[in-house]
Amino acid sequence: MEYIKCNLCGSSEYEVVHKGLKDENIDLTKKYTSSSNVIGNDQIVRCKNCGLKYVNPRLTEKEIVSGYSEGSDELFVSQTRGRELTFKKSLKLIDKYSQKGKILDIGTAGGSFLKVAKDKLWDVEGIEPNKWLCDWALKNYGIKIKQGTLFDKKNKFKDDEFDVITLWDVLEHVADPKKTLEECNKIMKKNGLLVVNYPDIGSPVSKAMGKRWIFLLSVHLFYFDKKTIKKILNETGFDVIKIKKHFQSLSLGYLVYRMQAYNKFLYKIGNSFVKLFHLDSLLIPYWLGQTLVLARKR
Repeated sequence: MEYIKCNLCGSSEYEVVHKGLKDENIDLTKKYTSSSNVIGNDQIVRCKNCGLKYVNPRLTEKEIVSGYSEGSDELFVSQTRGRELTFKKSLKLIDKYSQKGKILDIGTAGGSFLKVAKDKLWDVEGIEPNKWLCDWALKNYGIKIKQGTLFDKKNKFKDDEFDVITLWDVLEHVADPKKTLEECNKIMKKNGLLVVNYPDIGSPVSKAMGKRWIFLLSVHLFYFDKKTIKKILNETGFDVIKIKKHFQSLSLGYLVYRMQAYNKFLYKIGNSFVKLFHLDSLLIPYWLGQTLVLARKR
């Protein structure tokens, strides 16, 4: 474990806002997956200087990347129909702010966004640390994804290469968000569009649910709100042009399954209802604090 400084302002002064649970026996290949459902068992702190909330202490970046790289994630790819539907709606919004060109999806998982964008004639590229998901994308979508991280030498991109860069539920997972955004700015064309989706810890639903907010997960290293997301984007060379609620669609059976980590009684009732009426595959749009930000390279 290591202690880190605030990624936004560099301060070492913080206060604990969530003590977390103590469980150091979690398999990293299960903890660091796209479908991870491990409830926040880490200490979350708030920077006294800028207000950014983040996990501290935490595993090293090498350990985190290693955890993401290995293992399979059949549960995540079982929801491709809902994810494709969500991304089709998101792409319509992107089309309003950018002409078609070259798009990079960072942390693309199984490549569902790239599939949707490619179908709409975008030139697509993706990068994903998990080997199994990269293979899945090639097999099911015919899309070759670069395996690894944005900073691996083998995945080097040219400066001013992309018209659009997307980070769908990714920025809160990376070990160094500021460094990631600076690299995005570097490889993006002038006036390029950055798209970031993240769970907003300052949202009304987060405040209402408190410690039971479903996005307090061990897989999340940083917890942004509108103030801190705007500040980190501004400091890395971007101007926010739109920020809105982000509704996602997943199957009812999957949503009920995720419930069991929080309330086993409600899970049993919900699961029985879903099975009785054969509603497992019913796609449900939901919002529990997910926020979409569009920003322009300055």
